[in-house]
Amino acid sequence: MEQQLCQSSSTPPAGRHGGENAGTSAMDRGIVTDRLILRPWQESDAKSLYRYARDPAIGPVAGWPPHVSVEDSLNIIRTVFAAPETYAVVLKETGEPVGSIGVMFGDGLHSAEMQADEAEIGYWIDKPYWGRGLIPEAVRCLLRRCFEDLGMVAVWCGYYEGNTNSRRVMDKCGFRFHHTEGGKTSPLGDVRTEHFMRMTKEEWERSNAGTTK
Repeated sequence: MEQQLCQSSSTPPAGRHGGENAGTSAMDRGIVTDRLILRPWQESDAKSLYRYARDPAIGPVAGWPPHVSVEDSLNIIRTVFAAPETYAVVLKETGEPVGSIGVMFGDGLHSAEMQADEAEIGYWIDKPYWGRGLIPEAVRCLLRRCFEDLGMVAVWCGYYEGNTNSRRVMDKCGFRFHHTEGGKTSPLGDVRTEHFMRMTKEEWERSNAGTTK
């Protein structure tokens, strides 16, 4: 696997997680990749989030409804995106968030096959940035975080039937097909088929042999 920059930012983002522990973890500081900064969502991101998340091509294929207002996006930032290990995908060149990525644990996991020492990565990015390799870049850095920092032994990704863009990201990042679950009710209330991909720490280590942070 080609080398890729994945390092913690030297300074924490303003207006988030103040206090004595600010800046002491990758979650607080953010993660810098070749073209991206992965950082906690901030309330000031609401307008940018709404501009992208209102597109019906983005959310429904992943099981969530398009945002209906800036206030809706702000509420998502304050609730869903306030979860640990949830990051705004920010373009270095513009400083604007254009997507989201996060690591889910425990009750947030989407399959009974997943164990306590395993995690799941979920992601989306705005349509103009599809096909540029930005989400694979972000996923590879979160894989490193899961295995090296968070002590996970395996990481999963899931996608609903028909979401070929999401499956393509998983393939690029080295995930392997594990199983399919039918008859699953999505957050939108419809019944779908969901496919699950998995990568173990040993597989990740083999694929990264000889690379550096």
